[in-house]
Amino acid sequence: MIRFSRSNDIRSWGGVLRAPHQVARPLWRDDLPRALVAARDEGLHLLATGLRRSYSDTCLNPDGALLEMTSLDRAIFFEPELRILRAEAGVSFDTLLKMLIRRGLFLPVTPGTRFVTLGGAIANDVHGKNHHRAGTLGRWVKRIGLLRSDGTELELTPQDNTGLFAATIGGLGLTGIITWAEIEVMSIGSAIMEAENIPFANLDEFFQIAQESEGYEYTVSWIDCLAKGKDLGRGLFTRGNHASKGARLPSNAEPKLTMPLNFPAFILNRLSIGAFNGLYYWNGKRKAGREAVPIHPFFYPLDAIGHWYRMYGRAGMYQYQSVVPPENERDATKAMLETISTAGEGSFLAVLKTFGDRLSPGMLSFPRPGTTLALDFPNRGEVTLRLMGRLDAIVREAGGRLYPAKDGRIPADMFRAGYSQWEDFAQHVDPHFQSHFWKRVAQ
Repeated sequence: MIRFSRSNDIRSWGGVLRAPHQVARPLWRDDLPRALVAARDEGLHLLATGLRRSYSDTCLNPDGALLEMTSLDRAIFFEPELRILRAEAGVSFDTLLKMLIRRGLFLPVTPGTRFVTLGGAIANDVHGKNHHRAGTLGRWVKRIGLLRSDGTELELTPQDNTGLFAATIGGLGLTGIITWAEIEVMSIGSAIMEAENIPFANLDEFFQIAQESEGYEYTVSWIDCLAKGKDLGRGLFTRGNHASKGARLPSNAEPKLTMPLNFPAFILNRLSIGAFNGLYYWNGKRKAGREAVPIHPFFYPLDAIGHWYRMYGRAGMYQYQSVVPPENERDATKAMLETISTAGEGSFLAVLKTFGDRLSPGMLSFPRPGTTLALDFPNRGEVTLRLMGRLDAIVREAGGRLYPAKDGRIPADMFRAGYSQWEDFAQHVDPHFQSHFWKRVAQ
């Protein structure tokens, strides 16, 4: 029997929003129809969740109930020669990688952590360092099992002409329960990456290196968001490819450090972040060049630190991720960095990357051609909210948009302006599913 019980420790990854939830934890796919019945009997709207690595409130549903899907983590079908994998929605990327890498295979798209579930990655249509070559994960999804609240079980494919497949890719879990998915995976030669690290002194150099690096499979940059004047936009550009030869098994990827406690709020300030950024840039220049890197540190550097979000303290943090189109990317990115530097509310986890033109099938997919900037801001209340409001104005004027999975306070009008298909998407939202995010922006 499926029962919902109260849990008081549910939080977003950013930690700004914490709220009690009614939670059920199904063990088998056969439990899911019973969970739907139990939710209806208790008058609860549902949301299926995985490992809840979304920084924002897209994975929270405090006025309804959560279905924690992480026990539904079984492989269903795997054909290495065809590069086809079908698995239950609650399986983590960490588990999939253990199965794939030793067989010379890899996920076609992966975000910056391997601790996400397959269903969650599809629901957020994740992107990675290879967007300019591979697009989002949604482009690699072949089939989806979707359970609607009326008990209907559907098998969706990209050929679906109802719009439900497109709504489910990047649909933030609002179209029903993703029960399983089938994806195409890619071949690799080893568990080693051939990487190159290149310092750049300003934004013009960044865009030049990015253009020259389009032939590399993976590209990403760290940027010093507190730098000013002639140093505005300085950072470290990383590009890489899978090595054709080398170890076939990944090195030990267990966290080497763990944040045992939340940092006191006063530790993160302009001086400490500025000092860290200066030292990180100097060290990056010192170590610039080519190197062979194990696969996990290349893709998932923060996974080496357990509970790393605790460095932001009990108040948590916001992540702000925008994308602006090519015609405005230079001016808008410069304006955002000047605004952040002047405010002194910088981040030491700032990422700058160019997206390609590989369009996703998802109605609410975030990436689009242009440049994306992602930053973490310690939650300092109104000071931080006002700063992000100023960034909103720059992004909106540039014709850009924000990433719902990252931003826990995106204004409703900005969401609607950035996602022109949101009303079409709303027609596919299951009437018995909801999230804190969707109630804020659409209801």
